[in-house]
Amino acid sequence: MFSGSIPALLTPFRDGAVDEKAFRALVDWQIEEGSTGLVPCGTTGESATMTIEEHNRVIALCVEQAAGRVPVIAGCGSNDTRIALEHMVAAQAAGADAALVVAPYYNKPNQEGVYQHFAWLAKRCDLPIILYNVPSRTITDIGVPVIQRLVEEYDTIVGIKDATGNLGRVTAQRLAAGEDFCQMSGNDETALGFNAMGGVGCISVTANVAPRLVAEFQAATLNGDWELALALQDRLYPLHDAMFCDTSPGPVKYALTRVRPDMPDEVRLPITPPSGPARATIDRALEIAGLV
Repeated sequence: MFSGSIPALLTPFRDGAVDEKAFRALVDWQIEEGSTGLVPCGTTGESATMTIEEHNRVIALCVEQAAGRVPVIAGCGSNDTRIALEHMVAAQAAGADAALVVAPYYNKPNQEGVYQHFAWLAKRCDLPIILYNVPSRTITDIGVPVIQRLVEEYDTIVGIKDATGNLGRVTAQRLAAGEDFCQMSGNDETALGFNAMGGVGCISVTANVAPRLVAEFQAATLNGDWELALALQDRLYPLHDAMFCDTSPGPVKYALTRVRPDMPDEVRLPITPPSGPARATIDRALEIAGLV
């Protein structure tokens, strides 16, 4: 289904608006460099500060530019279940292959509320759903019993982006949801261990900047070439770490301009550009990775 290196695409902004030309170029570059899928309008894409019209437009642009070369998993999350459905319907109409739906944030629902959120969506749209569990941002966890219940009841709940940082969850989720449940890491730095425990890929921040290296790393893990995977992990680890040395996606946007000067580094408030010390950290990491 979905596997390998799937970048959580940043959204290029220029003068306050989506830079469609730059976004199309980013999509083409990612595919040419070996990325095996694309996620527009996720956390790294600054979906939280995009209008609904911008959100839907970026997903449509991504599908159009990818042109079937790789699958597109459209970011469709919201803390408002009805808005999440609107995003899913629009993404399906645009031709997306699946929806990435984050656990409801800010509201702090209990586990029954988390279940009902995803169940309500699955009942009303048959676009495949990748659950997105990132408690560090949402406060809300998608518990393993909820995952099991959703998978048993809805065929369109097909996988998870797990950004819990808890590698034990990979095994727990496989035992609960089955071996066909598609598990992708949401953390680049632990993707090696994640795949060793049964994961099949990573929805990656670092791949925005180093798509070929991250794709080679993922291919090595999936081919069982752990020696090569470890060597690439060591080369990439400082960059993985640097992507969060200041609030994301400021660091990744700055890093991309170092690798691709044609890309704008503009962010939207309340995100701000990375600090001077953060930029120095990113510069060092890019040098270690051999990207500058």
